[in-house]
Amino acid sequence: MTGPISEDGNPLAPALEATREFNGNLLILLAGLAAIGTLSTNIILPSFTSMATDIGVPARDLGLLLSSFFAAFAVGQLLVGPLSDRYGRRPLVVLGLAIFIAGSLWCSRADNMNGLIVGRVIQALGVCAASVLSRAIARDLFDGEVLTRALALTMVAMAAAPGFSPLLGGALEQALGWRANFLMVAVLGAVLIPLYLSGAGETLPPSHRNRKALTAAAPGYLRLLFDPRFLLPALAVSLVIGGLYGFFAAAPAILMGHLGLSALQLGWFFAATVFVVFAAGFLAPRFARRFGTVPVGLAGILIALIGGLALLPNLAGGLVPFSLAIAVFLFGMGLINPLGTALTLHPFPDRAGLASALLGCLQMSCAAAITALTSALPLPPVTALGTILASVSALALAAFLLYRNRVTAS
Repeated sequence: MTGPISEDGNPLAPALEATREFNGNLLILLAGLAAIGTLSTNIILPSFTSMATDIGVPARDLGLLLSSFFAAFAVGQLLVGPLSDRYGRRPLVVLGLAIFIAGSLWCSRADNMNGLIVGRVIQALGVCAASVLSRAIARDLFDGEVLTRALALTMVAMAAAPGFSPLLGGALEQALGWRANFLMVAVLGAVLIPLYLSGAGETLPPSHRNRKALTAAAPGYLRLLFDPRFLLPALAVSLVIGGLYGFFAAAPAILMGHLGLSALQLGWFFAATVFVVFAAGFLAPRFARRFGTVPVGLAGILIALIGGLALLPNLAGGLVPFSLAIAVFLFGMGLINPLGTALTLHPFPDRAGLASALLGCLQMSCAAAITALTSALPLPPVTALGTILASVSALALAAFLLYRNRVTAS
């Protein structure tokens, strides 16, 4: 992995020396910041039926609560990145979590579809700061192998949150009603504020801030998009992450409608997938240290592609084959996600917020598009999901091969 290069072609030192020890408290903090956005989305999925009944709309219309969240989340990150590079991480994290809490409380009181959509947009505009800046904070504090390990464990939490949150959401909905899910994520957001202030605080000192970050944001994003060091690994990661959200969107129809699982069994299935992601995230930095970041990232995409292909009709006729194919895809995703993220951010320590914001926007844009496409394809659910996962993995493989051949070879 080449060192960071400035826009005039000269080597750059990391934005901060990697003097902070990566300990359990920092792991909990970064994981919480990264995961709360995805948790706040998937926790409401088991409650769609009761929510639809209460507010008097068809359950299928509640898909707008997902697409509106993803769209606001994607756009909001483009503003958070340059603002944090100009004014520091702390005000954006604290203000973002406060806005997220307000949006969650709004949703808990909403009694119609429009009110819920407004609340979800407020949630997304707030929580996007926590998600994008979890990566920027890691880049502020760490470099090299430590950065890869920090991102690996953080991305495990971000990918695991959708697995556990439906189980938590189902239990809360059954015990206290669907509004309790929004109150729960509001409480979690409130807990994160003092945890962040005491555990990390400001990680970008004034001497490292970019005073032109706001005026340079648009051209800065364009430069990143045309820089293969950013674009190629970012596309690879975003496509595979989009496939993950496609799986979560399609899984209820497959597991409940086709394979006959109950809502509770669906929650346990999601929770079980987390351990596959845990294993991959645990092994990713160790494999990278031994075999190299790029080769292991490439292997992760190939494994994800195999998992997608295994979902095609002739290879997935029941719960066990489906589960095995999904486990293979998730293991590959768990390898490429942290390694590809580290490769994407490593060359840009002076623009960590900007780069992390654009990466997050690409990921959420892919999630929105792939989730919609998975539902819209005129194919049986398993076939549609297999087609989507295989296709996004193949595209990710092409992007990553270009990265290996054009960037790491230079």
